[in-house]
Amino acid sequence: MRKHRLYVIMCDMGNEIKKDKEKSFMKRRNKGLMLLVTLLLITLFSTTVFAADEAEYVPKLFGTFWALIPPLVAIVLALITKEVYSSLFIGIVIGGVLYAGGSFERTLTHVLSDGIVGSLSDSYNVGILVFLVVLGTIVALMNKAGGSAAFGEWASKHIKTRVGAQLATIALGCLIFVDDYFNCLTVGSVMRPVTDRHNVSRAKLAYLIDATAAPVCIIAPISSWAAAVTGFVKGEDGFVVFIKSIPYNYYALLTIVMMITIVVMKVDFGSMAKHEANAAKGDLFTTGKKIYEEIDNEGKEKKGKVCDLVVPVITLIICCIIGMIYTGGFFSGTDFVTAFSNSDASVGLALGSIFALVITLVFYVVRRILPFNECMDCLPEGFKAMVPAILILTFAWTLKNMTSSLGAAEFVEVIMKNSAEGFAIFLPAVIFVVGCGLAFATGTSWGTFGILIPIVVQAFQKTDPAMMIIAISACMAGAVCGDHCSPISDTTIMSSAGAQCEHTNHVSTQIPYAVTVAVVSFITYIISGALQKAAGIGWAALPIGIILMIGTIVGIKVLGSGKEVVND
Repeated sequence: MRKHRLYVIMCDMGNEIKKDKEKSFMKRRNKGLMLLVTLLLITLFSTTVFAADEAEYVPKLFGTFWALIPPLVAIVLALITKEVYSSLFIGIVIGGVLYAGGSFERTLTHVLSDGIVGSLSDSYNVGILVFLVVLGTIVALMNKAGGSAAFGEWASKHIKTRVGAQLATIALGCLIFVDDYFNCLTVGSVMRPVTDRHNVSRAKLAYLIDATAAPVCIIAPISSWAAAVTGFVKGEDGFVVFIKSIPYNYYALLTIVMMITIVVMKVDFGSMAKHEANAAKGDLFTTGKKIYEEIDNEGKEKKGKVCDLVVPVITLIICCIIGMIYTGGFFSGTDFVTAFSNSDASVGLALGSIFALVITLVFYVVRRILPFNECMDCLPEGFKAMVPAILILTFAWTLKNMTSSLGAAEFVEVIMKNSAEGFAIFLPAVIFVVGCGLAFATGTSWGTFGILIPIVVQAFQKTDPAMMIIAISACMAGAVCGDHCSPISDTTIMSSAGAQCEHTNHVSTQIPYAVTVAVVSFITYIISGALQKAAGIGWAALPIGIILMIGTIVGIKVLGSGKEVVND
């Protein structure tokens, strides 16, 4: 008996020592980050800047490679430390230091006034935040009413396998193509109960959501993304150019091919394989940081019906579409397609979600599914569920402002103009890589469109119209690829929120998949450029790319690099 007690005491002591070591490591890492921030502050105080009037101030590093340093630092830190908030903040501070030339006062005012306050006072950004909070409230209402649980039970009877659950997620993501923000949050809300029932990891769900957001919107003629692209094509019919570019948007098309292939063949690789293996055993999160678990558990004691989820979701879709075409002037006589092209997604989604929320409240209260006071309790619950996404979005927008103020767009524009004449056959591939890099560093695909598309149009509009179409497609594909990989991208953040997955888990598991598609797309663009120059049949590269994509996945499985997860 004494020996048993002694053994227990020694085990407890061992556990305490292990915990102390873990705490010591965390303290050392935190001290390292604090030291870095302290050094930055010392730099701020110890240097001065000589500048003209504030209104005419131009940083000395404007339009240089230094403009890309803040986002690159933030991205690298986020991937290394797995901590998003401090990584983004350090990137913001570095951007402020570079902009101000070391002046403490100018750095402080630039970061706060032009950065954080500027981001939160931008009407477009505020509209997106309103949409986030309202959608979070609708999700909380559906959970509390028992609609999500009822839909999960219904789906478990009709969708009987993990493959079926994932294919259903892909299908729904492809159907909701009007806007990527709307896609991310709606698909996540609807499919989360289904994928959870079949032990699909939250990281895999986040990938499927993200891969059916921007990649689908960029090849959908009636979407907010089509409107953005057509606006950058000057001197041409933007809508016609967009339609012609769809078959050459290899990254978007091959992403869809890859999703279906890995799901059907049950292949996962990279860190996603670990997440899926853990999910098959019941751990959907892997890290254990179930930051959304409380709101998921709401309503499990309620006996809701499938209609308690389906009706609010359909209402949300209809109201948001009406809201978007309203902002595009549809009810003032503009045709449907033009109204979509001219729509303001931020205002339209905010309007639509608010109307959907009111209808959902009435739907539950009149049917006595939830009393009014419990419905009102869902307002703060929905807001709390979206706080991580709101914080990351705010920091990401601020970091973009820092990058813009340092002239990242001007830097890339100069490089592109100086190199345009030497592209020749490799033009599409080069454009694709530049678009990837710019969108990855800045976290914005629309900004990448605005920089690269006008340059391509100006360079090849009169000399080679066919190559111009392929180059514009490469620009769009590269922008979507970089946006897909970037941890500071709005769409990536929204996908994490929609799947209710820890953001760093989503980023780290998605990058190997996105890079795989990017490599195949790069090769396909080289083939397309060569075929177009040689025989004018650049379109023939698409089937070659599809074969390469499927062959790559088969090769990964055969060589044993991928891990098959079976839990049907």
